[in-house]
Amino acid sequence: MDFRDSPAEAAFRAEARAFLEAHAPRDYAHAYGQNVDEDALVRNQRAWQRTLHEHGWAALTWPKEYGGRGVGPIEQIIWNGELARAGLGESIFVVGIGMAGPTIIAHGSEPQRAHLEPMLRGDEVWCQLFSEPGAGSDLASVGCRAVRDGGDWVVTGQKTWCSGGHYADWGILLTRSDPSVPKHEGITFFLLDMTSPGIEVRPLRQMTGGEHFNEVFLNEVRIPDANRVGPAGGGWSVCKTTLMHERMAIGGIELFGFRWDDFLGHAKANAERIDDVLRDDIGKLYTWVKTLELLNARMITKLGRGEMPAAEASVMKLAMARIVTEGGEAGLRLLGDAAMSKDGPWQDIFLMAPSFHIAGGTDEIQKNQAAERVLGLPREAETDRRVPYDQIPKG
Repeated sequence: MDFRDSPAEAAFRAEARAFLEAHAPRDYAHAYGQNVDEDALVRNQRAWQRTLHEHGWAALTWPKEYGGRGVGPIEQIIWNGELARAGLGESIFVVGIGMAGPTIIAHGSEPQRAHLEPMLRGDEVWCQLFSEPGAGSDLASVGCRAVRDGGDWVVTGQKTWCSGGHYADWGILLTRSDPSVPKHEGITFFLLDMTSPGIEVRPLRQMTGGEHFNEVFLNEVRIPDANRVGPAGGGWSVCKTTLMHERMAIGGIELFGFRWDDFLGHAKANAERIDDVLRDDIGKLYTWVKTLELLNARMITKLGRGEMPAAEASVMKLAMARIVTEGGEAGLRLLGDAAMSKDGPWQDIFLMAPSFHIAGGTDEIQKNQAAERVLGLPREAETDRRVPYDQIPKG
Protein backbone atom coordinates (compact mmCIF):
# COMPACT_ATOMS: atom_id res chain seq x y z
CA MET A 1 0.00 0.00 0.00
CA ASP A 2 1.35 3.41 -0.99
CA PHE A 3 0.23 6.34 1.18
CA ARG A 4 1.94 8.98 -0.93
CA ASP A 5 0.53 10.74 -3.95
CA SER A 6 2.27 9.95 -7.20
CA PRO A 7 3.75 13.03 -8.90
CA ALA A 8 0.66 13.24 -11.14
CA GLU A 9 -1.69 12.86 -8.17
CA ALA A 10 0.22 15.46 -6.17
CA ALA A 11 -0.02 17.91 -9.06
CA PHE A 12 -3.75 17.28 -9.39
CA ARG A 13 -4.27 17.74 -5.65
CA ALA A 14 -2.33 21.02 -5.71
CA GLU A 15 -4.38 22.27 -8.65
CA ALA A 16 -7.66 21.32 -6.95
CA ARG A 17 -6.61 22.92 -3.66
CA ALA A 18 -5.53 26.14 -5.36
CA PHE A 19 -8.82 26.38 -7.24
CA LEU A 20 -10.89 25.82 -4.11
CA GLU A 21 -8.87 28.32 -2.10
CA ALA A 22 -9.56 30.90 -4.78
CA HIS A 23 -13.20 30.13 -5.56
CA ALA A 24 -14.92 28.04 -2.85
CA PRO A 25 -17.96 29.80 -1.36
CA ARG A 26 -17.56 30.79 2.28
CA ASP A 27 -21.26 30.46 3.10
CA TYR A 28 -21.92 27.04 1.58
CA ALA A 29 -25.32 25.70 2.65
CA HIS A 30 -25.51 21.97 3.39
CA ALA A 31 -28.51 20.15 1.93
CA TYR A 32 -29.00 18.11 5.12
CA GLY A 33 -28.99 21.03 7.54
CA GLN A 34 -31.69 21.39 10.15
CA ASN A 35 -33.09 24.81 9.32
CA VAL A 36 -32.15 25.17 5.67
CA ASP A 37 -33.57 28.02 3.61
CA GLU A 38 -34.06 25.82 0.56
CA ASP A 39 -34.63 28.70 -1.86
CA ALA A 40 -31.24 30.08 -0.84
CA LEU A 41 -29.74 26.59 -0.88
CA VAL A 42 -30.76 25.95 -4.48
CA ARG A 43 -29.83 29.45 -5.60
CA ASN A 44 -26.37 29.36 -3.99
CA GLN A 45 -25.55 25.84 -5.13
CA ARG A 46 -26.62 26.62 -8.69
CA ALA A 47 -24.18 29.55 -8.63
CA TRP A 48 -21.38 27.31 -7.29
CA GLN A 49 -22.10 24.70 -9.95
CA ARG A 50 -21.82 27.37 -12.65
CA THR A 51 -18.44 28.34 -11.22
CA LEU A 52 -17.29 24.72 -11.33
CA HIS A 53 -18.46 24.45 -14.93
CA GLU A 54 -16.75 27.65 -16.01
CA HIS A 55 -13.42 26.43 -14.65
CA GLY A 56 -13.64 22.80 -15.81
CA TRP A 57 -14.37 21.15 -12.45
CA ALA A 58 -18.05 20.25 -12.94
CA ALA A 59 -17.67 16.54 -13.79
CA LEU A 60 -14.20 15.08 -13.46
CA THR A 61 -14.83 11.52 -14.66
CA TRP A 62 -17.13 12.34 -17.58
CA PRO A 63 -15.52 11.97 -21.02
CA LYS A 64 -14.10 15.19 -22.42
CA GLU A 65 -16.50 15.16 -25.36
CA TYR A 66 -19.38 15.54 -22.90
CA GLY A 67 -17.82 18.36 -20.91
CA GLY A 68 -15.88 16.36 -18.32
CA ARG A 69 -12.17 16.08 -17.62
CA GLY A 70 -11.91 12.43 -18.57
CA VAL A 71 -9.93 11.53 -15.44
CA GLY A 72 -10.25 8.37 -13.36
CA PRO A 73 -11.59 7.41 -9.92
CA ILE A 74 -8.36 8.31 -8.15
CA GLU A 75 -8.72 11.96 -9.14
CA GLN A 76 -12.38 11.85 -8.09
CA ILE A 77 -11.41 10.57 -4.65
CA ILE A 78 -8.74 13.26 -4.32
CA TRP A 79 -11.28 15.90 -5.39
CA ASN A 80 -13.82 14.64 -2.84
CA GLY A 81 -11.18 14.94 -0.14
CA GLU A 82 -10.26 18.48 -1.15
CA LEU A 83 -13.94 19.47 -1.21
CA ALA A 84 -14.27 18.17 2.33
CA ARG A 85 -11.11 20.03 3.37
CA ALA A 86 -12.69 23.23 2.04
CA GLY A 87 -15.84 22.57 4.10
CA LEU A 88 -18.08 21.82 1.12
CA GLY A 89 -20.71 19.19 1.89
CA GLU A 90 -22.90 17.15 -0.40
CA SER A 91 -24.15 18.98 -3.48
CA ILE A 92 -27.76 19.00 -4.67
CA PHE A 93 -26.28 18.06 -8.07
CA VAL A 94 -24.90 14.71 -6.89
CA VAL A 95 -27.72 12.72 -8.54
CA GLY A 96 -27.38 14.55 -11.85
CA ILE A 97 -23.59 14.76 -12.10
CA GLY A 98 -22.77 11.55 -10.23
CA MET A 99 -25.55 9.19 -11.34
CA ALA A 100 -27.93 10.40 -14.07
CA GLY A 101 -25.24 11.91 -16.28
CA PRO A 102 -22.98 8.83 -16.45
CA THR A 103 -26.05 6.65 -17.08
CA ILE A 104 -27.21 8.84 -19.96
CA ILE A 105 -23.69 8.86 -21.40
CA ALA A 106 -23.58 5.05 -21.27
CA HIS A 107 -27.12 4.18 -22.35
CA GLY A 108 -28.91 7.33 -23.52
CA SER A 109 -29.84 8.54 -26.98
CA GLU A 110 -28.30 11.63 -28.54
CA PRO A 111 -31.42 13.74 -27.83
CA GLN A 112 -31.25 12.60 -24.18
CA ARG A 113 -27.62 13.69 -24.01
CA ALA A 114 -28.84 17.24 -24.52
CA HIS A 115 -29.45 17.17 -20.74
CA LEU A 116 -25.74 16.85 -20.02
CA GLU A 117 -24.76 20.47 -20.59
CA PRO A 118 -27.60 21.86 -18.40
CA MET A 119 -26.55 19.41 -15.66
CA LEU A 120 -22.99 20.71 -15.77
CA ARG A 121 -24.08 24.37 -15.75
CA GLY A 122 -26.37 23.85 -12.78
CA ASP A 123 -29.51 24.61 -14.79
CA GLU A 124 -31.07 21.21 -14.01
CA VAL A 125 -31.31 19.59 -10.57
CA TRP A 126 -32.02 15.84 -10.71
CA CYS A 127 -33.48 13.38 -8.22
CA GLN A 128 -33.55 9.58 -8.00
CA LEU A 129 -36.92 7.79 -8.13
CA PHE A 130 -35.92 4.20 -7.40
CA SER A 131 -36.92 3.04 -3.89
CA GLU A 132 -40.50 2.19 -2.99
CA PRO A 133 -42.18 1.20 0.28
CA GLY A 134 -41.89 -2.46 -0.82
CA ALA A 135 -38.67 -2.20 -2.82
CA GLY A 136 -35.67 -0.74 -1.07
CA SER A 137 -32.86 -3.19 -0.48
CA ASP A 138 -34.47 -5.51 -3.05
CA LEU A 139 -34.67 -2.82 -5.69
CA ALA A 140 -35.61 -5.27 -8.48
CA SER A 141 -38.99 -5.66 -6.76
CA VAL A 142 -40.19 -2.21 -7.87
CA GLY A 143 -43.90 -2.17 -8.63
CA CYS A 144 -44.45 1.36 -9.99
CA ARG A 145 -46.38 0.45 -13.15
CA ALA A 146 -45.60 1.74 -16.67
CA VAL A 147 -48.07 0.91 -19.45
CA ARG A 148 -47.41 1.72 -23.12
CA ASP A 149 -50.02 3.97 -24.74
CA GLY A 150 -49.05 4.87 -28.29
CA GLY A 151 -46.03 7.16 -28.18
CA ASP A 152 -46.25 7.57 -24.40
CA TRP A 153 -46.02 5.49 -21.27
CA VAL A 154 -48.56 5.96 -18.49
CA VAL A 155 -46.96 5.57 -15.06
CA THR A 156 -48.72 5.04 -11.73
CA GLY A 157 -47.11 4.25 -8.39
CA GLN A 158 -45.24 5.53 -5.36
CA LYS A 159 -41.58 6.28 -4.71
CA THR A 160 -39.95 7.14 -1.39
CA TRP A 161 -36.70 8.49 0.12
CA CYS A 162 -36.36 10.82 -2.84
CA SER A 163 -33.69 13.35 -1.85
CA GLY A 164 -34.44 16.84 -3.12
CA GLY A 165 -37.48 15.76 -5.11
CA HIS A 166 -39.35 18.91 -4.11
CA TYR A 167 -36.88 21.18 -5.92
CA ALA A 168 -35.70 18.80 -8.66
CA ASP A 169 -36.30 19.63 -12.32
CA TRP A 170 -35.85 16.06 -13.59
CA GLY A 171 -35.70 12.56 -12.16
CA ILE A 172 -34.38 9.13 -13.10
CA LEU A 173 -37.26 6.69 -12.72
CA LEU A 174 -37.38 2.89 -12.40
CA THR A 175 -40.70 1.23 -13.33
CA ARG A 176 -42.35 -2.17 -13.75
CA SER A 177 -43.33 -2.39 -17.43
CA ASP A 178 -43.95 -6.15 -17.72
CA PRO A 179 -45.18 -8.02 -14.63
CA SER A 180 -45.46 -11.34 -16.51
CA VAL A 181 -41.70 -11.97 -16.54
CA PRO A 182 -39.16 -12.42 -13.67
CA LYS A 183 -38.61 -9.26 -11.68
CA HIS A 184 -35.21 -8.33 -13.17
CA GLU A 185 -36.51 -8.64 -16.73
CA GLY A 186 -39.63 -6.46 -16.62
CA ILE A 187 -38.10 -3.13 -15.58
CA THR A 188 -37.91 0.01 -17.73
CA PHE A 189 -35.86 3.12 -16.99
CA PHE A 190 -37.10 6.65 -17.78
CA LEU A 191 -36.09 10.28 -17.54
CA LEU A 192 -38.97 12.12 -15.87
CA ASP A 193 -39.81 15.80 -16.15
CA MET A 194 -40.79 16.63 -12.56
CA THR A 195 -43.26 19.28 -13.76
CA SER A 196 -45.36 16.62 -15.53
CA PRO A 197 -49.08 16.53 -14.61
CA GLY A 198 -49.97 13.82 -12.10
CA ILE A 199 -46.86 14.11 -9.89
CA GLU A 200 -47.35 14.86 -6.19
CA VAL A 201 -44.29 15.38 -3.98
CA ARG A 202 -44.82 15.06 -0.22
CA PRO A 203 -41.85 16.01 1.98
CA LEU A 204 -40.95 13.63 4.81
CA ARG A 205 -40.09 15.55 7.98
CA GLN A 206 -36.91 14.22 9.54
CA MET A 207 -35.84 14.14 13.16
CA THR A 208 -33.63 17.17 12.44
CA GLY A 209 -36.73 19.20 11.58
CA GLY A 210 -35.71 19.36 7.93
CA GLU A 211 -37.57 17.92 4.95
CA HIS A 212 -34.83 16.81 2.58
CA PHE A 213 -36.41 13.47 1.69
CA ASN A 214 -39.75 12.96 -0.03
CA GLU A 215 -42.47 10.57 -1.04
CA VAL A 216 -43.40 10.97 -4.70
CA PHE A 217 -46.78 9.81 -6.00
CA LEU A 218 -47.32 9.31 -9.72
CA ASN A 219 -50.93 9.20 -10.88
CA GLU A 220 -51.21 8.30 -14.58
CA VAL A 221 -48.18 10.42 -15.44
CA ARG A 222 -47.53 10.43 -19.19
CA ILE A 223 -43.90 10.02 -20.21
CA PRO A 224 -42.89 10.20 -23.89
CA ASP A 225 -41.22 7.05 -25.17
CA ALA A 226 -38.35 9.33 -26.20
CA ASN A 227 -37.55 9.60 -22.47
CA ARG A 228 -37.03 5.84 -22.13
CA VAL A 229 -33.37 4.96 -21.48
CA GLY A 230 -32.38 1.61 -22.97
CA PRO A 231 -34.84 -1.00 -24.22
CA ALA A 232 -38.25 -1.62 -22.72
CA GLY A 233 -37.74 -4.34 -20.13
CA GLY A 234 -34.00 -3.70 -20.10
CA GLY A 235 -33.99 -1.16 -17.29
CA TRP A 236 -32.20 -3.35 -14.76
CA SER A 237 -29.00 -3.21 -16.78
CA VAL A 238 -29.32 0.58 -17.00
CA CYS A 239 -30.03 0.74 -13.27
CA LYS A 240 -26.85 -1.20 -12.45
CA THR A 241 -24.85 1.48 -14.25
CA THR A 242 -26.50 4.13 -12.06
CA LEU A 243 -25.82 2.17 -8.87
CA MET A 244 -22.17 1.62 -9.80
CA HIS A 245 -21.67 5.35 -10.22
CA GLU A 246 -23.63 6.06 -7.03
CA ARG A 247 -20.88 4.29 -5.06
CA MET A 248 -18.31 6.69 -6.49
CA ALA A 249 -20.62 9.68 -5.96
CA ILE A 250 -20.81 9.05 -2.20
CA GLY A 251 -17.91 10.85 -0.60
CA GLY A 252 -16.05 10.37 2.65
CA ILE A 253 -17.22 10.97 6.19
CA GLU A 254 -16.53 14.68 5.79
CA LEU A 255 -19.22 14.88 3.15
CA PHE A 256 -21.54 13.13 5.62
CA GLY A 257 -21.18 16.12 7.92
CA PHE A 258 -18.54 14.68 10.28
CA ARG A 259 -14.95 15.95 10.24
CA TRP A 260 -12.36 14.61 12.67
CA ASP A 261 -10.64 17.99 13.00
CA ASP A 262 -13.95 19.60 13.96
CA PHE A 263 -14.61 16.85 16.49
CA LEU A 264 -11.11 17.18 17.96
CA GLY A 265 -11.57 20.92 18.39
CA HIS A 266 -14.95 20.29 20.01
CA ALA A 267 -13.38 17.78 22.42
CA LYS A 268 -10.58 20.18 23.39
CA ALA A 269 -13.10 22.95 24.01
CA ASN A 270 -15.06 20.68 26.35
CA ALA A 271 -12.18 18.72 27.92
CA GLU A 272 -13.69 19.03 31.40
CA ARG A 273 -16.52 16.67 30.35
CA ILE A 274 -14.20 13.89 29.18
CA ASP A 275 -14.32 11.04 31.70
CA ASP A 276 -12.63 7.65 31.35
CA VAL A 277 -15.52 6.13 29.39
CA LEU A 278 -15.75 9.01 26.93
CA ARG A 279 -11.95 9.09 26.58
CA ASP A 280 -12.03 5.41 25.60
CA ASP A 281 -14.82 6.06 23.07
CA ILE A 282 -12.90 8.97 21.56
CA GLY A 283 -9.87 6.72 21.20
CA LYS A 284 -11.94 4.09 19.39
CA LEU A 285 -13.43 6.76 17.14
CA TYR A 286 -9.95 8.01 16.24
CA THR A 287 -8.88 4.45 15.45
CA TRP A 288 -11.88 3.96 13.16
CA VAL A 289 -11.20 7.23 11.34
CA LYS A 290 -7.56 6.31 10.76
CA THR A 291 -8.52 2.79 9.69
CA LEU A 292 -10.91 4.27 7.16
CA GLU A 293 -8.11 6.46 5.83
CA LEU A 294 -5.93 3.35 5.40
CA LEU A 295 -8.73 1.51 3.61
CA ASN A 296 -9.19 4.50 1.32
CA ALA A 297 -5.46 4.47 0.58
CA ARG A 298 -5.68 0.76 -0.19
CA MET A 299 -8.49 1.34 -2.65
CA ILE A 300 -6.64 4.21 -4.33
CA THR A 301 -3.51 2.05 -4.60
CA LYS A 302 -5.50 -0.70 -6.33
CA LEU A 303 -7.06 1.74 -8.74
CA GLY A 304 -3.66 3.24 -9.46
CA ARG A 305 -2.37 -0.21 -10.41
CA GLY A 306 -5.30 -0.78 -12.74
CA GLU A 307 -6.98 -3.24 -10.34
CA MET A 308 -10.65 -3.15 -9.38
CA PRO A 309 -11.36 -3.11 -5.63
CA ALA A 310 -13.38 -6.02 -4.26
CA ALA A 311 -15.66 -5.04 -1.39
CA GLU A 312 -13.70 -2.01 -0.16
CA ALA A 313 -16.53 0.36 -1.10
CA SER A 314 -19.03 -1.66 0.93
CA VAL A 315 -16.72 -1.85 3.95
CA MET A 316 -16.00 1.88 3.70
CA LYS A 317 -19.72 2.65 3.60
CA LEU A 318 -20.26 0.55 6.75
CA ALA A 319 -17.36 2.28 8.49
CA MET A 320 -18.53 5.76 7.53
CA ALA A 321 -22.02 5.11 8.89
CA ARG A 322 -20.58 3.81 12.17
CA ILE A 323 -18.21 6.77 12.52
CA VAL A 324 -20.95 9.34 11.91
CA THR A 325 -23.25 7.58 14.40
CA GLU A 326 -20.65 7.26 17.16
CA GLY A 327 -19.18 10.68 16.42
CA GLY A 328 -22.58 12.36 16.69
CA GLU A 329 -23.27 10.67 20.01
CA ALA A 330 -19.86 11.59 21.41
CA GLY A 331 -20.34 15.15 20.18
CA LEU A 332 -23.53 15.45 22.21
CA ARG A 333 -21.95 13.96 25.33
CA LEU A 334 -19.25 16.62 25.10
CA LEU A 335 -21.96 19.31 25.12
CA GLY A 336 -23.38 18.21 28.47
CA ASP A 337 -26.74 19.85 29.26
CA ALA A 338 -26.45 21.97 26.11
CA ALA A 339 -27.03 18.79 24.08
CA MET A 340 -30.74 19.24 24.85
CA SER A 341 -30.77 22.38 22.73
CA LYS A 342 -32.85 22.08 19.58
CA ASP A 343 -30.24 23.54 17.23
CA GLY A 344 -26.59 22.87 16.64
CA PRO A 345 -24.20 21.00 14.34
CA TRP A 346 -23.74 18.05 16.71
CA GLN A 347 -27.47 17.69 17.16
CA ASP A 348 -27.80 17.63 13.37
CA ILE A 349 -25.14 14.94 12.98
CA PHE A 350 -26.65 12.82 15.76
CA LEU A 351 -30.15 13.00 14.28
CA MET A 352 -29.07 12.45 10.68
CA ALA A 353 -26.76 9.53 11.47
CA PRO A 354 -29.39 6.73 11.34
CA SER A 355 -30.16 7.59 7.71
CA PHE A 356 -26.58 6.79 6.68
CA HIS A 357 -27.15 3.15 7.62
CA ILE A 358 -29.82 3.09 4.89
CA ALA A 359 -28.84 5.61 2.19
CA GLY A 360 -26.72 4.27 -0.68
CA GLY A 361 -27.40 0.64 0.35
CA THR A 362 -28.36 -0.65 3.79
CA ASP A 363 -25.82 -2.04 6.23
CA GLU A 364 -27.22 -5.52 5.61
CA ILE A 365 -26.67 -5.26 1.86
CA GLN A 366 -23.11 -3.96 2.35
CA LYS A 367 -22.33 -6.83 4.74
CA ASN A 368 -23.63 -9.32 2.19
CA GLN A 369 -21.33 -7.78 -0.44
CA ALA A 370 -18.33 -8.12 1.86
CA ALA A 371 -19.26 -11.67 2.86
CA GLU A 372 -19.60 -12.83 -0.74
CA ARG A 373 -16.69 -10.95 -2.33
CA VAL A 374 -14.11 -11.14 0.47
CA LEU A 375 -15.01 -14.17 2.57
CA GLY A 376 -16.29 -16.20 -0.38
CA LEU A 377 -19.54 -17.09 1.34
CA PRO A 378 -22.38 -18.32 -0.90
CA ARG A 379 -25.02 -15.92 -2.12
CA GLU A 380 -28.26 -15.89 -0.20
CA ALA A 381 -30.84 -18.04 -1.97
CA GLU A 382 -33.28 -16.01 -4.10
CA THR A 383 -36.32 -18.23 -4.48
CA ASP A 384 -38.20 -15.64 -6.53
CA ARG A 385 -35.48 -14.74 -9.03
CA ARG A 386 -36.94 -16.80 -11.89
CA VAL A 387 -40.59 -16.44 -10.87
CA PRO A 388 -42.78 -14.05 -12.90
CA TYR A 389 -43.25 -10.85 -10.94
CA ASP A 390 -47.03 -11.12 -10.88
CA GLN A 391 -46.77 -14.59 -9.26
CA ILE A 392 -44.53 -13.49 -6.38
CA PRO A 393 -46.48 -13.23 -3.09
CA LYS A 394 -46.71 -9.60 -1.97
CA GLY A 395 -46.97 -8.35 1.58
